[in-house]
Amino acid sequence: MAGGATATAQGNTQATAIALREVSVAFRLGGGGLYTAVERATLNVADGEFVAIVGPTGCGKSTLLNIAAGLIAPSSGRVDIFDSPLAALNRQAGYLFQADALFPWKTALENVAIGLETAGTPSVEARARAQSWLMRVGLSAFGDRYPHMLSGGQRKRVGLAQVLIRDPKILLMDEPFGPLDAQTRQIMGNLLLDLWSGDRKAVLFVTHDLEEAIALSDRVVIMSAGPAARVIGDWRVKLARPRDIGEIKLDHAFHELHRDIWHMLKAEVIKGYAQTEGA
Repeated sequence: MAGGATATAQGNTQATAIALREVSVAFRLGGGGLYTAVERATLNVADGEFVAIVGPTGCGKSTLLNIAAGLIAPSSGRVDIFDSPLAALNRQAGYLFQADALFPWKTALENVAIGLETAGTPSVEARARAQSWLMRVGLSAFGDRYPHMLSGGQRKRVGLAQVLIRDPKILLMDEPFGPLDAQTRQIMGNLLLDLWSGDRKAVLFVTHDLEEAIALSDRVVIMSAGPAARVIGDWRVKLARPRDIGEIKLDHAFHELHRDIWHMLKAEVIKGYAQTEGA
């Protein structure tokens, strides 16, 4: 596997938060045939490790997230979460989607508190903790705002607080900053790294942006073009932490790593594009 980096390279003392072993996913087509989205994919994410997945459009990146979340059962293979088989919804994971998952009729404070309230936390306590989280994401003065009154970046901050308030052990992120402009994406990336550095949750982060993947993560995993996509590259990001996304992109080592990974990724992107052109 390219890059010489694997989850076990992080050290034998770390627990494995996510283990996908020879996982395949096939979907039944309308005509009765099968479409194999992912074939025999193996991926480990250590506890406290930040792993980014990049690959061509339609290569199954989100499918791997959904498998780790327990939203999709693999057609074959095995999924372990902290060394226990995953047979249902992954209750140890929080999932941040690309699209906003906020209730439009609830305020920012109410949106952040609802996860605790539905789990049985008294409303007064839940809202006090929600206010604390709004402060941590820089929105302490926006608790009474409804989603339509917030900017895209502010809504993402609310969504991040909404997920993190439940203190999941694993954070699954599916292009969460994709809809944002470049400057806001950088701000959100730095906020995510700041929050993550506090307790180092296991993170599996899907993105189309190779620069974003390198700037944020400990490892960058490359998937091949589909169908039957697989993991073809696993690269260790040997850049010092803490990081500022804007500054780290100026580092010579960043550019060398970007060049090496792009050499592999470019070929898969071209394959994926050719397939859509011929469809």
